[in-house]
Amino acid sequence: MLKHEEGVVNALCVGLFGFNSSVYFIAPVPRWALIAVAVAVAVLLLLFLICIIRCCCGKKKPKKKEKVGLLTFSGSTTASLVQPELEDLEQGPEETGRGRLQYSLEYNFRAQELKVGVKQAADLKAMDSGGTSDPYVIVYLTSDMRKKYETKVYHKTLNPIFNESFSFQVPQTEVSEATLVMQIFDFNRFAKHDIIGEVRLPLASVSLQHIIEQWSDLVVASKVEQEWLGEICFSLRYVPSTGKLTVLILEAKKLKRMDSHGLSDPFVKVHLILNKKKWKKKKTSVKKNTLSPYFNEAFVFEVPFNQIQNVDVVISVWDYDKMTKNEPIGKLFLGCRATGNQLRHWSDMLSNPRRPLAQWHSLQPPDVVDKALGLKSHLKLPLTTR
Repeated sequence: MLKHEEGVVNALCVGLFGFNSSVYFIAPVPRWALIAVAVAVAVLLLLFLICIIRCCCGKKKPKKKEKVGLLTFSGSTTASLVQPELEDLEQGPEETGRGRLQYSLEYNFRAQELKVGVKQAADLKAMDSGGTSDPYVIVYLTSDMRKKYETKVYHKTLNPIFNESFSFQVPQTEVSEATLVMQIFDFNRFAKHDIIGEVRLPLASVSLQHIIEQWSDLVVASKVEQEWLGEICFSLRYVPSTGKLTVLILEAKKLKRMDSHGLSDPFVKVHLILNKKKWKKKKTSVKKNTLSPYFNEAFVFEVPFNQIQNVDVVISVWDYDKMTKNEPIGKLFLGCRATGNQLRHWSDMLSNPRRPLAQWHSLQPPDVVDKALGLKSHLKLPLTTR
């Protein structure tokens, strides 16, 4: 019996593993060990056969693809073929609001003056990657787009407290036709300022018989009424010890089209105004047939430190025309009398001596800038005798 079992084991080993088990059965092997080996070999063989059967017979015949026509989908348009209905989508988190703005209104009927107080904002939409914004507010009336006010910029906050007030001369007969616009922007030194939201308040919808103070939700800004004139980027650098003011005109973009071909021949003038009188000027070369010229031209002016507070720098972009008079595209000015972004750029230059500071600025209508400057007659310098 023992010899028979050894023969069975030996046959299995030769068939499956290619060796003769009798070589290893030199010493007598217990009966239970032989049975255990035989059972293990049988189990392995069984598993091997099952795997072969499943691999060979488990493949199913592919089903014929069902032809689908447009009528099998319930939907009024073919958009349902590529996009599910909105109701079928999982609703993600709702978009955060743009925030709220608190302001006040006071109208003086005797002086025909509207006083707008920009108090504070709360829960503003974060525009920076760090989860904050650098907000400031622009205030104007649609009845007079040339007069705009800007608050100070408050950095890295979503809940700025402004507490600034601005006055507008509005005749009583025109109050009902005007709309007060308060837009909150996110300040960015090297790119276009992103608008966070705005509040539009038709004055005809409120009673100005008493002081109004209220909160309003910010909404998506509508199209800007003012004609777009373009943007210009330049840097300022002032060295107090030598009195040298360097203005580097870098580039402009999206300028207003001035000719019939939809292009312009722009160049830039840099004027220095001393005590409201024209003092010095320089200009760049002309760039042909472009609305986004690149200049990279620097101008150095000598301005003594005791005069820097009395100087305004006027940057103007012109369209060159050799047949007729050159036309101004837009202007802006910087100095201690400036406001908004221009005043901030000037203040940064004074607080960072010997360091060039570049920034983008939006061009303004030339007549608005000229009116704000209030220029007098040309500055007459004493003639030097040789």
